[in-house]
Amino acid sequence: MARRLWDARRPTRRRWWSSKGFWLSLGGLVFVFFFIVFVLVKMQPRSGPSIAQQNYHRHDTRITEDLSITEEMLSPFSISRQIGDQIALAKALVIIAKESNNLQFASDLATQIRRSQSLLSSAVVQQTPLTAKASAMEIRNMAYLIYQAQQLHYDSASTVTKLTSRIQSLEERLTNEQTQVRQYSQAAAEEIPKSLYCVGVRLSAEWSHNLDLQRKLTEKGRVADKLRDNNLQHFCVFSDNILATSVVVNSTAVNSNHPDRIVFHLVTDEVNYPPMKAWFSMNSFRGVTVEVQKVEDFRWLNHTYVPVLKQLQDLKTQKFYFGNNDDKKVPIKFRNPKYLSMLNHLRFYIPEVYPSLKKIVFLDDDVVVQKDLSQLFSIDLNGNVIGAVETCLETFHRFHKYLNFSNPIIRGHFDPDACGWAYGMNVFDLVEWRKRDVTGIYHYWQERNSDHTLWQLGTLPPGLLTFYGLVEPLDRRWHVLGLGYKDVEAGEIRDGAVLHFNGNLKPWLKIGKEKYKGLWERYLNYSHHLLQQCNLH
Repeated sequence: MARRLWDARRPTRRRWWSSKGFWLSLGGLVFVFFFIVFVLVKMQPRSGPSIAQQNYHRHDTRITEDLSITEEMLSPFSISRQIGDQIALAKALVIIAKESNNLQFASDLATQIRRSQSLLSSAVVQQTPLTAKASAMEIRNMAYLIYQAQQLHYDSASTVTKLTSRIQSLEERLTNEQTQVRQYSQAAAEEIPKSLYCVGVRLSAEWSHNLDLQRKLTEKGRVADKLRDNNLQHFCVFSDNILATSVVVNSTAVNSNHPDRIVFHLVTDEVNYPPMKAWFSMNSFRGVTVEVQKVEDFRWLNHTYVPVLKQLQDLKTQKFYFGNNDDKKVPIKFRNPKYLSMLNHLRFYIPEVYPSLKKIVFLDDDVVVQKDLSQLFSIDLNGNVIGAVETCLETFHRFHKYLNFSNPIIRGHFDPDACGWAYGMNVFDLVEWRKRDVTGIYHYWQERNSDHTLWQLGTLPPGLLTFYGLVEPLDRRWHVLGLGYKDVEAGEIRDGAVLHFNGNLKPWLKIGKEKYKGLWERYLNYSHHLLQQCNLH
């Protein structure tokens, strides 16, 4: 499995879209656009005062007193009002002149604005109305500049058109930059930090040279009966992230009332199999039994049986995932080949991976357990196959968010407003699963989505279809979501049994939310010599 290293030393380039100037420019243009429209409408010829205007001073003389201005300035026919309107229009023309790079004309306008404002200020201080004789020069000079602006095509129509075009151009640039941000964020989330890569390499070396570790694993093999004992509490995690998996196991053990009754079934890939075995051989977790397997040993998982593996052999599918596809309608995260990883889809084959078990709790590797989970095994699923926390309190977590209801196959079988639910902490009744042939249902829908028209990617959409009508809702406190992409209420975190860092901001990444990292890091022993050697702290 190819992996790219996270290079923390690489300098960060400052993008133009992240600067304050960009946002001020865009916001300023929008403001100018509406300001000019307002002024130009305001400058339309008036046919005369309305009855309301004639009675304005009679009904609310208090406004005049509060603002400390003369009644003459409120009159729509006064010279002061005329000068004020000229100033308002001139201010808009100054901005337009600067946008057109006509700095000299903008300076002339600004100078005349100051002279007209000085004239108005004198009238207010002296509380005497302006006369036509005293104001004639400033009115004429300003009128001449406004006339020049019209000759320069700073009229309303051309100005509005120009500003609209400029705003659209900036919006397009902003959209493109936001797309790049999402791409960079997704790339950062997919990278393995150099320190975690270091741990994997050192563990592999330790496993190959340390015979004591291999002997410990052989001794642990004597507990094989525990792996099939349905009186114990069985958990499964499918992951290629060693330390994340360790946090899941350790947090479960620390918060368990009876850790000696817990069995963890771990499945990883061939690359991470030696370091995963080494880590769980050299560390103990309060008596928890840990089994490590690799997905490549499941010979029955082949392209003739698994639709996802069959699709990988299709040239169109390969181009979709790995080719240079510029289809911007498909989010960048759905181009991630991890969605085709068997570790990701192994959750649909749990009864075949563990044929002797009757009930199991599935945990993602980006969760932290902070309560005793033993009660999950006594929950009555009422004949259903899966227990899950529903997510339909938000409308965007209903079926129509994940599935293509324009397709008649989806539209004819499912309710678009049906409630979605979350993977990450799920209880599975494997007896009911086998009885209802749920894996066969999964294969049915995967084969019909070979052209990606029913849903795009991921395991949740096919999960919604596969387990439709077979889900038992669990109390929301069992599974608190969102710590990897949003702010979560402190009360929800405090009361949550399992905290899920779903999203790109994983706690082991530099981009993770700092305020939530402590919830994850408390279950990682940073004093371990391997973590110290890899500068993990």
